[in-house]
Amino acid sequence: MRQMSVISRRVAAAAVSVVLAGGAAACGPEKSGAEGGGADGAPKKGGTLTVLNRAPQKQFDPARLYTSGGGNIPSLVYRTLTTRNRENGVEGTKVVPDLATDTGTPSDDAKTWTYRLKDGLKYEDGTPITSADIKYGVERSFAAELSGGAPYLRDWLIGGDTYQGPYKEKKGLDSIETPDEKTIVFKLRKSEGDFPYFATSTQFAPVPKAKDTGAAYAERPVSSGPYKVVKNVGDGEQLTLERNPHWSEDTDKERHAYPDRIEVRSGLSPAVINQRLSTGSGADAAAVTTDTNLGPAELAQVTGDKRLAARVGTGHFGQTSYLAFNPTVKPFDDPKVRRAISYAINRTSVVNAAGGSSLAEPTTTFLPRQKPLGHTPYDHFPAGAKGDAAKARELLKEAGHERGLEITLTHSTAQDFETSPEIATAVQAALKDAGITVKLEGLEPNDYDEKIHSVDKQPGLFIAHWGADWPSGGPFLAPIFDGRQIVKDGANFNTARLDDAKINDEIDAINKITDHDAAAERWGALDRRIGEQALTVPLFNPVYKRLYGKDVKNVVISDWTGVLDVSQVAVK
Repeated sequence: MRQMSVISRRVAAAAVSVVLAGGAAACGPEKSGAEGGGADGAPKKGGTLTVLNRAPQKQFDPARLYTSGGGNIPSLVYRTLTTRNRENGVEGTKVVPDLATDTGTPSDDAKTWTYRLKDGLKYEDGTPITSADIKYGVERSFAAELSGGAPYLRDWLIGGDTYQGPYKEKKGLDSIETPDEKTIVFKLRKSEGDFPYFATSTQFAPVPKAKDTGAAYAERPVSSGPYKVVKNVGDGEQLTLERNPHWSEDTDKERHAYPDRIEVRSGLSPAVINQRLSTGSGADAAAVTTDTNLGPAELAQVTGDKRLAARVGTGHFGQTSYLAFNPTVKPFDDPKVRRAISYAINRTSVVNAAGGSSLAEPTTTFLPRQKPLGHTPYDHFPAGAKGDAAKARELLKEAGHERGLEITLTHSTAQDFETSPEIATAVQAALKDAGITVKLEGLEPNDYDEKIHSVDKQPGLFIAHWGADWPSGGPFLAPIFDGRQIVKDGANFNTARLDDAKINDEIDAINKITDHDAAAERWGALDRRIGEQALTVPLFNPVYKRLYGKDVKNVVISDWTGVLDVSQVAVK
């Protein structure tokens, strides 16, 4: 999941969306209420689920969505070759088959991936889903007019770097083969052991060519999932989903599809969302949110009410907030200065600024505290919870700054408790104790994004955060530290300008590994190795605390997304 402010995903996903959020190893969700939360009794089919969100579900076209694990709302409409395991905690970080019979068969050092489709797959109109539809769906994601989705396939697929999509190139991509209606083969130009994880993205959703309406497709897409879109107003601000009569649970073991209808209402303020969820009047009793956390003040209020506290879901997402150095800007070209700042950081004050220990967990590693990502504990600059100002001053003296240092810290003015003024002020106070005077440069979110991602404009020190596009160390470490991913004429995330041949080679070697546990161990070792160079200062991993309606049952929160999975929810 890229920078959450840029991709609103990761994740935000991340996705996650925001989608975004995990120390010790990341915990699973805290159980709430009966049978995973909500009202008593076993979940049943029926009723209407309401989703109350801040951000509209924009760009609902599967080609344009940048989602992890198929997304949350999108995953109700679009099935993909693989999907995330719909289980609580760490079990939910596993990839499982969706449209395909398995998670893929690799060959040629994971440069070729072959999938076979299940029997009985149908669209909402009853027509069969074929491998050609998936090939076409992937090819659509290359069209300039449908940009916005994850960019990996341009880099991975042979010919993907020059392909312009099916509207301009009718022939299609030769690197995607469909020898029959049930088989699809992907030819990659390099080894990618994580391909099954990326095959969860909506770019792998089938699209029938005859019903493709281009940029208007998002308004009335053809469903392959348990629900179909019957209304899409205001570019995703209001979505109404109803059952797809041709979806079969026999071919889909991951989604339960309990509610008859799902109403998504966006453009609401966090205060309004949390107030409506806590009050639970009318339809709000059967409501959830997929993008709004409880803030520090709201969490304190909820914690004091046992009935409300029983309706709080806790989740962890693979994300780290950190200080980013640009070593081409003085004095950050000196490793001793970077190490001094690493020693000076008071993580206790930073965590408090992020909302307290219930909403943020301090970290000294770049990889978040999740085993599937390869988390390996280390602390190369041990300074305790509150920093070591004396050690920082000692290093500054060795670097020729015995009288102290004056620097600028760039941050966003967005009130996100991640890159915002509260965090910047906490860092400023900690560095002052070490003899470092910090001038704060607060920028509006758009200006902040533009500046920190531009090679020409990137500041010497700024607050950043990164979320995993899927539960692996690869999409976490490679964009930040692979020298071949330094982008000079676009969005650059390798702000350290690190281009070490040995590190690049190790990234390639790990990418050949298709055993996820074995790869995770190697990613953790690489994180530890890179961390010695003090190119970033890891600060904390966020924790999600989200309220849900009193009639909501079957709450599942995986460590893949960190948020409630709407495909599992029942309201009766």
